[in-house]
Amino acid sequence: MEWQIILALAVAIPIILLPVAYVWYINIGGTVAAIKRAREKRVTRREGSPEHEVEYNTALTEAIKRYPWDE
Repeated sequence: MEWQIILALAVAIPIILLPVAYVWYINIGGTVAAIKRAREKRVTRREGSPEHEVEYNTALTEAIKRYPWDE
């Protein structure tokens, strides 16, 4: 190979790989964040957090208000 080709490759490869590495970084970061959120959600569900129970009771109350069966 001639030196011009080697120089062109040495310049072009980092220019091409830098955006690819950046996109991978963003994708992996998003995946890790989603996994963390899912784990936190699973832990709070297992613990039976009062916040979850309040949300459930509120939703249940709203559904009953919307659809009054006993009238």
